[in-house]
Amino acid sequence: MKDLRPHDRRVSTVLVVDDEPIVREVIVRYLERDGHRILEAATGDEAVALLERDPPSLVVLDVMLPGIDGFELCRRIRASSDLPIVLLTALGEETDRIVGLELGADDYLTKPFSPRELAVRVRNLLRRAGGVHDAETSSVTFGDLEIDAITREARKGGERLKLTLKEFDLLWFLATHRRRVFTREELMDRVWGYRSQLDTGTLTVHIRRLREKIEDDPAHPRHLETVWGVGYRLTP
Repeated sequence: MKDLRPHDRRVSTVLVVDDEPIVREVIVRYLERDGHRILEAATGDEAVALLERDPPSLVVLDVMLPGIDGFELCRRIRASSDLPIVLLTALGEETDRIVGLELGADDYLTKPFSPRELAVRVRNLLRRAGGVHDAETSSVTFGDLEIDAITREARKGGERLKLTLKEFDLLWFLATHRRRVFTREELMDRVWGYRSQLDTGTLTVHIRRLREKIEDDPAHPRHLETVWGVGYRLTP
């Protein structure tokens, strides 16, 4: 799949992929209220064609799709792009959520969900994807790790790390608050924009994926530390 970059970032284009027409209709109605341009697909194959023809700013993606399913589509997108992805999963299917996050999804909602909450999460992801983080500095360096908020790139030993939107957000937040310990709920609030005991599994997956990318030995992390009984911190 080619590099997926929207032609015009002044207008956010959201691709909604779901095989249930009523679900798509509700999602579209709420996202259009926020001023987004909407593309719709009922199958994974339709979504692939739209992604190639008209690259969006964000994808709302149902896991259960005819043909190419949501997991495979997520994998294909992430192989060539850091395009923000929100997964829609069945209620109670924790395995689906974990697999989706492992494949690089930035966030998820379980069905049935609040379309208003989805709109808020889409808004937060697009805001993060399109702007520089609020901080006094635009770059951080410690050891062989360099993080640049303007280009939204991180490099280890000079090599560019392939980070998803939320992986970068989490790394940047911890790097600009180095040595400070944050609880799981605080990180969900500050990085994802909401606080929920039920969604801290999202954070666990992102911490693990970050360690695999920034640590020399992810099983024995030297920088992204767990402070038992409290939370996490990033130590130079």
